[in-house]
Amino acid sequence: MRSKDFISALADKSGNTFANTQQMLQTIVQSLTSKFEAGENVSITGFGSFEIKKRSERVIVNPVTNSKMLVPPKLVLSFKAAKNTKTKHNSEVK
Repeated sequence: MRSKDFISALADKSGNTFANTQQMLQTIVQSLTSKFEAGENVSITGFGSFEIKKRSERVIVNPVTNSKMLVPPKLVLSFKAAKNTKTKHNSEVK
């Protein structure tokens, strides 16, 4: 689903205009981004939680040249779905 399709679906469901819904979504994304940049975790009740995790440095091997390279540590954003979100999704698959 593309962004415009998602915004249209939200606008239809909420009864708001496309422009108003787009502005609200941009505000939400900016707010989440600022929290992630500050190193904070974000939990949305009934949906799931976003957590910033640190990946430690590791050594990888290039399979073609067999040369070893060091990958530096980095921060990654992970998402864990809430239990009811997982349950609803899994029940729809069956």
